[in-house]
Amino acid sequence: MKRILITSALLLSLAALTAQAQPAGGFGGFQMPQVNLETSQQWKDVNYAGDDQAYHTCDIYLPREQKDRYPVVIHIYGSAWFSNSGKGAADLGTIVQSLLRAGYAVVCPNHRSSADARWPAQIHDIRAVVRFVRGEADRYHFDPSFVATSGFSSGGHLASITATTSGTREATVGTVTIDLEGSIGHHLDESSAVQAACDWSGPVDLTAMDCGDHMTMGADSPEDVLLGSKIDREPDKYLSLSATQYVDAQDPPVIIFHGERDNVVPVCQGRRFLQVLQAAGVRTEATFVPEGGHGMGMYSEDNLQRMVRFLDAARP
Repeated sequence: MKRILITSALLLSLAALTAQAQPAGGFGGFQMPQVNLETSQQWKDVNYAGDDQAYHTCDIYLPREQKDRYPVVIHIYGSAWFSNSGKGAADLGTIVQSLLRAGYAVVCPNHRSSADARWPAQIHDIRAVVRFVRGEADRYHFDPSFVATSGFSSGGHLASITATTSGTREATVGTVTIDLEGSIGHHLDESSAVQAACDWSGPVDLTAMDCGDHMTMGADSPEDVLLGSKIDREPDKYLSLSATQYVDAQDPPVIIFHGERDNVVPVCQGRRFLQVLQAAGVRTEATFVPEGGHGMGMYSEDNLQRMVRFLDAARP
């Protein structure tokens, strides 16, 4: 039986906010009304895991210009890991539309929420999407030689950690040994490595969410819920959730966008990520928007074109 899709009060409040936002340059994550994407083909609710779970489905969009193969960007919604059903409304009029116009196929997946499963289930889902893209390349006209991740907020976290753990199946972080690959789907022989990542306002060091001004989330933060723990009790779990923990010189290029007035994920998260990537010699760029909030004011045409140029430069 299919599991019922979960949303939270937080997501409802985000939807109310974004219903009033402009599709371009407005709030990140959920944008309404429905956007008419410029595509040649679309597939909705494709199950990438080979099961009957709606949280394991994705939507696939191909650019208007028809080609035999398209480079691919997997774009992941933000929800503080609370939603398993955000693929149909996340950043469609901004990031997704810009990628399609630039000639990229875009895959927007659902993934398990923190109510469905603890970490690392979420990275297992995203890696299954990457393997699905390669395993189903002929069917959907994907170019398996270039697969990138992108995401906003918690989606930015998943996009970033997919990149910084690219090629790593298992890691030991202090007392925690973490399976980073998982066994989701029918394409386990395919590579889950990615060739680039775009981090839009993502939390990347979950041991330092108090590094700047931020929204008070109450007694249990989203990362507490995701891990089923507290940082003072099991700090290594929070390290294992942090993209910064895994950075090394072999990582693919990463571009960062963060608002200096972000009151949910403080800008020092993006600055810290840039510092760690640069120290490791990873190709990276960052844009810190002086008036940018948590999505608000971040999706300017200049920023969207910076994203496209960065991805173009990362392609072979």
